[in-house]
Amino acid sequence: MRVPAGRIPLCKPRGRGAGEVMACKKNTGIYVAALLLFLGGVGYLTYSGFAENSVYFLNVSEARAATPEKLTAARLFGTVAEAGLAPHSAGPGVDFRLVDKDNVHQTIDVTYSGVVPDTFKPGAEVIVEGGMGPEGRFKAKTLMTKCPSKYQKENRRG
Repeated sequence: MRVPAGRIPLCKPRGRGAGEVMACKKNTGIYVAALLLFLGGVGYLTYSGFAENSVYFLNVSEARAATPEKLTAARLFGTVAEAGLAPHSAGPGVDFRLVDKDNVHQTIDVTYSGVVPDTFKPGAEVIVEGGMGPEGRFKAKTLMTKCPSKYQKENRRG
């Protein structure tokens, strides 16, 4: 193979004369190493993304039975109790008691600091996300209320 004048050959020339046949080394080792690095990076990003965003989704009874290590990051589902509802005096937020939907004797005290949804009231079904604090109260970072029944499909009378 002849190399045009002014061009730098990519392969080492074989033979003594200029412009003779070029013998190129195969670079498969470099490609395999690059592929392994790429796949390792994608694998790490996938693993760290799942580990960071994975939380337990529990009802109140399950949360009461769980170990404290399991409740460092969790979502709890329950109903806001009639008693124990107290808005924060300094800033937005609320303290309330979360009751298990199936067993009203199972409760967890929750503290939430943030904007309280308009649909939040005693008897509303809510989902809180956060972790159990050292004093035994669940410290919620997010508070979501279930949509009111006016958004559900109405039963049609025949």
